[in-house]
Amino acid sequence: MIKVSVLYPNGEDVKFDKDYYLNKHIPLAAELVGDALKGANVDFGLANGIPGEPIPYVVMTHLTFESIESFQSAFTPHAEKIMTDLPNFTNTKPIIQISEVEI
Repeated sequence: MIKVSVLYPNGEDVKFDKDYYLNKHIPLAAELVGDALKGANVDFGLANGIPGEPIPYVVMTHLTFESIESFQSAFTPHAEKIMTDLPNFTNTKPIIQISEVEI
């Protein structure tokens, strides 16, 4: 199992439309990648581990797939459509990391 983490960095002028993301973008992406998507979690940042410091990410989304190959074959044909939707909900550029799930 692999996890695709999409991390939206915080910043001084970052805007993020939570309603659009949850009700339009995530359903769009899930529909496009189809059954290859095994699970999804969306985490909205609340606080930093150091009191008073800003959160490093406004949102962290974690998507699970069986393998890198299953993710790539499901995502690649729809990458442009998914990525061009970003300006509809944020002005920050996401960081994407693919990890192997051990536990």
